[in-house]
Amino acid sequence: QIAKKSKKPIAFFVSKLESESADFYKVHEQLKAEFGPTVCPIVVPHLNGDKVDCYINLIQMKAYAYTDRQAHEIPMPELGHRIDGLINAMSEAVAETDEEFFEKYFAGEPFTQEELIKGVHKGIDEGIISPVMCGSAVEIEGITALLDIMMNIFPNPSEVGAKEVISGDDITELKCDENGPAVAYVFKTVVDPFVGKLSFIKVLSGKITSDATLTNTTTGEQEKLSKLLCIRGKKQEEVKELVAGDIGAIAKISANTFDTLCAKGANYSVPKPELPLTCYSMAVKTKAKGDEGKISNAVARLLEEDLTLSYVNDVQTHQQILSGLGEQHLDVAITKLKNKFGVDVLLEKPIVAYRETIRKKVKVEGKHKKQTGGHGQFGHVWIEFEPCDSEDLVFEESVFGGAVPRSFFPAVEKGLRECAVKGVLAGYPVVGLKATLVDGSYHPVDSSEMSFKMAASIAYREGLSSANPILLEPIGNLKVSVPDENTGDMMGELNKLRGRVLGMNPTENEQGMTTIEAEVPMSEIHDFATLVRQMTKGSGSFTVAFERYEPLPQHLEAEVIAKAKELFAE
Repeated sequence: QIAKKSKKPIAFFVSKLESESADFYKVHEQLKAEFGPTVCPIVVPHLNGDKVDCYINLIQMKAYAYTDRQAHEIPMPELGHRIDGLINAMSEAVAETDEEFFEKYFAGEPFTQEELIKGVHKGIDEGIISPVMCGSAVEIEGITALLDIMMNIFPNPSEVGAKEVISGDDITELKCDENGPAVAYVFKTVVDPFVGKLSFIKVLSGKITSDATLTNTTTGEQEKLSKLLCIRGKKQEEVKELVAGDIGAIAKISANTFDTLCAKGANYSVPKPELPLTCYSMAVKTKAKGDEGKISNAVARLLEEDLTLSYVNDVQTHQQILSGLGEQHLDVAITKLKNKFGVDVLLEKPIVAYRETIRKKVKVEGKHKKQTGGHGQFGHVWIEFEPCDSEDLVFEESVFGGAVPRSFFPAVEKGLRECAVKGVLAGYPVVGLKATLVDGSYHPVDSSEMSFKMAASIAYREGLSSANPILLEPIGNLKVSVPDENTGDMMGELNKLRGRVLGMNPTENEQGMTTIEAEVPMSEIHDFATLVRQMTKGSGSFTVAFERYEPLPQHLEAEVIAKAKELFAE
């Protein structure tokens, strides 16, 4: 789906053929059923019983066996009628690419090797042929054939077409031309513990030399190059230049992923892709005491490598939250933290940020009186507490006759605001609260700002405890896209998660998918990403955004309060 959306050609590689249960021809039939006549077999296995004994390149009509992971040509085995069907499927796909080939195919004439290469090459480039190769990634079988086909038959960068780039305020096309202006696109960043920062680039146009100075059109900074590298596995080979179509790496520059580098006089920038939103969050905690200071620096370097990760310090729960695309994604991230940066961390379930509020209006007295040897302390207030729609505390005063001097009003408000950070039920912040100072008294000598702050806090505890306090839980707006056959199962799961389904519609631009919209408590969807991945075998996706707070069902309050007491006691 992503390839089609991006208007890219599609190829298939059927791996794991070393497995006893592998059945290439069954998979090939499924591909034909799903994607139609564009599916074109190029490399197929020959079976001896249940095991693959060699691989056949249908274009070359040669067979290759593998010994010690090295390919060597062997005589063509007997293939029977199956090979005729495969060759016919390939010839049919090639015939669709050219009128001359079409006429030749229907005349019953076989294609030459050159015609097959030309037809498959053209068909892949135009998206009307989807080649199928096969092998074993574990045993490195079929990989040389795959690489040869990629080199000789797949379209090269100059044939693919111009790249859409932004020049000033306009969108224009940039041809992959060695003689054009030098433009490179940073598509990946790796922080290497020994080399430092490596920026992987694709040269879109012109030539880039190791002593060039390029402009980062994303940031406006100048980048002085010192070392160009070609990366082959773990090997880094230094080169003098990279030309249009090449992929390489630049060491120790400040550019970030998705930045565009241009030679002087060129002003192009590649539009940044839309990244998937994070959907799985965990709290990060160091294993060793004293390592807390190392986390932020190490995670910052990790975020340079992977823009789909996010890291925030939650001021409400005082946890460092690492978010990604799933459980495995975060496991890889913390493994990198340990192996690359020497920071060993644990992941734990993040705390849900509940809220507290009240449901009825009350009027309470708060009196703080303390006699000491010198000046005493005296503060006395009557405060009305009532529910309101505000997130923040609303403070008003309607004191008559100077019962409480105006100079103490700010002290009362400050005392209440400090108290509202913690509720009386579980210690969560209080919202939707209006406090009105209606009466009180003072002592001309012993009254002070501190005394009235204390009086306000006494009134707060008394008032909220008697104003029918309740817990509020965060509710998220969830949109989940699943295959049509999984819709019923997903609706059932949403009901189990206390969700309210708002509606369902066919997913835009994705055939056979349905999007379900629901409101679900945030506390119930911590590992929703894992559920979606398991249910849909990886084809589902979802987004969730905070919507509002709602009262927590009463039967769940006791458990939340008990956990909160443990949490805030720590």
